[in-house]
Amino acid sequence: MPIDNLCKYLATKYPQRFASWILRRIITSPVEVLKTELTLEPVRADSVIFLRTDEEILHLEFQVKVPKDRPMPLRMLNYWVRLHWQYGLPVRQVIIWLQPTSNPAVFETEFVRENTRHRYEVIRIWEESPELLLQDPVLLPLAVLAATQEPNQLLAQVAQEVAKIEETELRQEIAACTQVLAGLRFNKDTIANFFREEIMQESVIYQDILQKGLNQGKKQEAIALLQGMLNRRFGSLEPNVQERIESLTLTQLEELSLALFDLTEVTDLVNWLQSR
Repeated sequence: MPIDNLCKYLATKYPQRFASWILRRIITSPVEVLKTELTLEPVRADSVIFLRTDEEILHLEFQVKVPKDRPMPLRMLNYWVRLHWQYGLPVRQVIIWLQPTSNPAVFETEFVRENTRHRYEVIRIWEESPELLLQDPVLLPLAVLAATQEPNQLLAQVAQEVAKIEETELRQEIAACTQVLAGLRFNKDTIANFFREEIMQESVIYQDILQKGLNQGKKQEAIALLQGMLNRRFGSLEPNVQERIESLTLTQLEELSLALFDLTEVTDLVNWLQSR
């Protein structure tokens, strides 16, 4: 999903900052982003960070919805075994749930079967205080989902902090990520009231993620991201439009990603698809 991709992107690009937040202490020693594709049957984790000083691996999983197939406790055990097997180091695991739900699965913190017990940590972002997240520009996208009695006020505060980022590329990148994650909590009109559209248009993050997916031949990831961007821009797309996007070749998907911000209405998108 696009949301997962954005979180993975941030955690991979800024591992030290994410580790500091999760561990609740400043990490100044070098960290290393490890390969997320684990051996045996290929399984890809969201983020795997090696804390050199602690000689420990920090494994993060970002989840929007509760999986319908393999339960998360079993997945976390699977990840732990593979990581420990591959690197032979202690593994600290954290699931970060992004969207509020009453599903009991988001409160589970261990896998228990017969003689096997495996524990991991859980962060439900909607229960987290936004204070720590507001202190680090890289974590601002997650701050819009944090605990608050005044969601709009929190969104305004995050927008103000984003505007303070002096480095243009970083500001555009964080603004784009924040708007996408904010879509889990706010409607697009509310988000547009606090973020200028041109910031998102100028951002390089979408192109970066799309290009990585396209270069690696991950057509489904590119389609999911494009559809998320289009839904954010135009609302839910008609099934026939979605099917047409899914039928595009990798080259055509790349062309659509470049043409995206020239499309102002759904009819423009439909016309573009019909011309291909």
